[in-house]
Amino acid sequence: MSKLIVRGFSLSLDGYGAGPEQSLDNPLGVNGTKLHGWAFATRTFRKMFGQEGGEAGIDDDFAARSMDNLGAWILGRNMFGPVRGPWPDASWKGWWGDSPPYHVPVFVLTHHARDPIEMEGGTVFHFVTDGIESARRQARAAAGNRDVRIGGGVATIHQYLKAGLIDDLHLVISPVLLGKGESFFAGIDLPALGYRVTDRVPTPQATHLTIVRE
Repeated sequence: MSKLIVRGFSLSLDGYGAGPEQSLDNPLGVNGTKLHGWAFATRTFRKMFGQEGGEAGIDDDFAARSMDNLGAWILGRNMFGPVRGPWPDASWKGWWGDSPPYHVPVFVLTHHARDPIEMEGGTVFHFVTDGIESARRQARAAAGNRDVRIGGGVATIHQYLKAGLIDDLHLVISPVLLGKGESFFAGIDLPALGYRVTDRVPTPQATHLTIVRE
C-alpha cells in the first residue's frame, strides 16, 4: 500500500531544517547547504544530477533507499523557489534546470494558482491551492501503489505531522550548527503525535534516524 513518507530530511545539531534568508544565491537559506554534506558526497546523489563518482557506504545506502518506490512528491512552495506572492510570470520553473531529479509528478502547495509545468525526464509540477489534504489525494492517485514523499520544507512537514498523515520519517542529523533558521522541533511534539524512534545509525558524516507512527 502507498505510504506518505519523509526521507533524507537533513537537520543541524541544533534542530534547523534550513537556514534563514532564502534567496537565489542561498536556495536552502544562509549556510543551509552545510546540512546536506552527507548527501552531496554519495554516489546516489551525484548520479541524480548527472555526475560521476561519489562514495558508497552507509550514507549512500540511505540516499538510495530514499528514492526507492516513489510515485509522487509533495513540496511546499519555498522548496520550489524563492518567488513569493502571486506568480509574476511563468519564467520560474524550479531550482533544478530543465531536467529536475524527481522524474514523477510533483505537487507544490501554494496559495496562487498556476498551470502545470512539464519538464524533461518525466517531472510534472502541479500547483495545489486547496490545502494539504487535496495535495495528498492527488499525489496518491498519481503514485498508484508507490509511495508519496514529502520533500519539505519544515512547515509543510509539520502540517502533515499534525494531521496524523505521515507514516514514517527518515531524518538525518548533520554535525553542524546553524544558530538560526527553520526549527524542526519547535512547536511539534512527536511523542504526543504517536511517533517514536525505531533505529539510529551513525556515520562519520551524519546520524540517520528512523521515526515511525505507532
